[in-house]
Amino acid sequence: MLPSLTTMQVGRKAQPFDHPDWLLELKYDGFRALAVLEHGRCKLISRNGHPFASFNELATRIENALMPRSVVMDGEIVCLDRKGRPQFNELLFRRGTPTFIAFDLLVDSNRDLRHERLTDRKAELRRILGRSSSPIMYADHVEQFGSALFEKACALDLEGIVAKRKSAPYIASTEETTWFKIRNPHYSQWVGRAELFERERHTEPVAGWHSCELACGRIPA
Repeated sequence: MLPSLTTMQVGRKAQPFDHPDWLLELKYDGFRALAVLEHGRCKLISRNGHPFASFNELATRIENALMPRSVVMDGEIVCLDRKGRPQFNELLFRRGTPTFIAFDLLVDSNRDLRHERLTDRKAELRRILGRSSSPIMYADHVEQFGSALFEKACALDLEGIVAKRKSAPYIASTEETTWFKIRNPHYSQWVGRAELFERERHTEPVAGWHSCELACGRIPA
């Protein structure tokens, strides 16, 4: 039986930084989710604990790729363009093929890894996933040089980066965190998004989406 899990909170920092105790990942623009695989079945759970029923096909593809493992991974559901850049509206309106970007491993074969170092969890995740690209991808990272990665993310019109303390455990707490997002202030895909979700709040849900899914993923983490 897998343990009950909640997602790691993500704080905010205004500026990127360089520090040897931190690793940096690109921030993927999509829906945060836990991929829970147990007894050959996969469920995708939102950061608020709701199942993503509209991604049942993606869940089936993940379970087929990783069967017979029992694992829990933290990651982001995204739609990528040909250059590997997330396209949020393609995801929201179901116009593209979703992929799960995995950036942490919480459980492997009923072994709870949440108290292990982040670098050790990511090393095991990389070993499990190998070089697979679909339907699940490993979120790579750099160490120490957050300023350079942030500059590159902005140049590519990506949402930003996430800084994570290398030695930290996985803490599911609203009061503390060791993960921090640094957003690109000029990210083009944020334009009009607040108005879009406000409009959807007063109209019928987007085709193919349940209202609870819009609520749990209204503003991606």
